[in-house]
Amino acid sequence: MLTHRPVLVMEMPEQLDSVEAQAFLQELEPLLDCPRPRIILDCSAVRHIDGAGVALMQHCLEEAMNHDGDLRLAALPAESEAIAELRRVFEVFPTCDQAVSSFKSFTAALPKDSSYANDFGNRGSLKKAS
Repeated sequence: MLTHRPVLVMEMPEQLDSVEAQAFLQELEPLLDCPRPRIILDCSAVRHIDGAGVALMQHCLEEAMNHDGDLRLAALPAESEAIAELRRVFEVFPTCDQAVSSFKSFTAALPKDSSYANDFGNRGSLKKAS
């Protein structure tokens, strides 16, 4: 797991079938259960994804969005039916660096009075403890 604060990059397993999908979900679930998760799944090592893998990734996207976050994919392998399905649902980037940069532009586009900007970008509103 690599972090580009506050963006998290997770490496996907080589095989993403029903067995691997469950193991990967157990590792990823705690990260999805935080406020505003921003996660990139690095798919560069993936050699096979089946329907269970696609369902897992869609579930993770829904969980991230339920917590006001997002999940993006980077370095998807060559086209297959499962990959084509992922491209219809996810924002996909050729590299992890480009995916990380996409989150930076998202943060810069937020209005100054948004709760997201207040949580992470407005330190002046913090009060000194008495």
